[in-house]
Amino acid sequence: MLCVLALISAIAPLSIDMYLPGLPLMADALDTTAASVQLTLTTFMAGLGIGQLIIGPISDGLGRRRILLTATIITALSGAACAVAPNIEFLIGARLVQGLSGGAAIVLARACIADRARGDDAAKLFSIMMIIGGIAPVVAPLIGGALLGPVGWRGIFWVLAVAGAVMVAGVVLLVPETLPPERRHGGGLKSLISNLRYVVRNQHYLGYALAFVFGFGALFAYISASPFVVQNVLGLSPSQFSIVFAVNATGMVTAAMITTRLLGRVGARTLLRFGVCLLLAGGAVLFCTSVVFSSTNTWLILVPLFVAVSSIGFIMGNATALAQGEVTNAAGTGSALMGAGQFGLAALVSPLVGIAGEDTAVPMAIAIPTFGVLAAVALVLLTRGKAAAS
Repeated sequence: MLCVLALISAIAPLSIDMYLPGLPLMADALDTTAASVQLTLTTFMAGLGIGQLIIGPISDGLGRRRILLTATIITALSGAACAVAPNIEFLIGARLVQGLSGGAAIVLARACIADRARGDDAAKLFSIMMIIGGIAPVVAPLIGGALLGPVGWRGIFWVLAVAGAVMVAGVVLLVPETLPPERRHGGGLKSLISNLRYVVRNQHYLGYALAFVFGFGALFAYISASPFVVQNVLGLSPSQFSIVFAVNATGMVTAAMITTRLLGRVGARTLLRFGVCLLLAGGAVLFCTSVVFSSTNTWLILVPLFVAVSSIGFIMGNATALAQGEVTNAAGTGSALMGAGQFGLAALVSPLVGIAGEDTAVPMAIAIPTFGVLAAVALVLLTRGKAAAS
């Protein structure tokens, strides 16, 4: 069940990164502009956020499994629709649907774990999901690049459709209903508003959720800017960039693995704080190197960057578990707000870190420590009074 939910959570990086190598070919094949093709990414990201906001609260009233099954079916069908798109308008629409259904599936995967586990157990499960899902951003570009030649960009979408079909089979065979009828809310607009009010009034939830969102903001600042920083600023080759990207991803996954081993002896809140401190430390050194001293020394940039990216392995799983543990009566709504904030911030970060051009590391070096500070402030101000062992 956990592997199925992790695969569902990985649908976003798979659907984003696998087809990126084929964007120029798509523009030629569909006789359109690069800007129009990039809209397929924008609409997918928008769908991810909207899908989570809509489906998360609804699932608190109707249960998880049926909606999750429907979402995965639509994900598979929309992947096939992208593969046969006759024009760019059709492809943009299909990507929006793919994003909506993918966002619904992601929010329900998190809610299923929140329904079944609490505290350190939940943190361990979310960290394991992150380990499995964390592999997706590393392998997706490699898979996409390898497939582009033999099967073309349409073939990549067929692969995503097959991945969706595997998710459908996994839900049918391995994912039971995790929200029993006695724990569901009545549904309807009044119930949805009540759930939202219940969640946003919990300041401890907000503190942990904001730590999660700002941690992801730092990660996405790195993902968006690092290809240009590593290659244009540091002068490394594309193959060397792939190695840097893989090493940083390995650091993040290793941190998540350490988290799963320590939980039980060390509380999730303590590990989360440690992760935020690591993010602040790596971000501060990166800021001093790139902004204060205007250095382009490879190691003075790559080492603090590794520390900052690795810290996310301590932040995401623990912050998710702690936030969801605060709103167990509306886990779907809580998961939805976190997911919407996550991808909404990601959509803003991507253009911001490129605002100064492709030949500077300054925007990334400002964004990463800024998100670290925001995560720390959220934890300090909004989670006061919680037991250290929580």
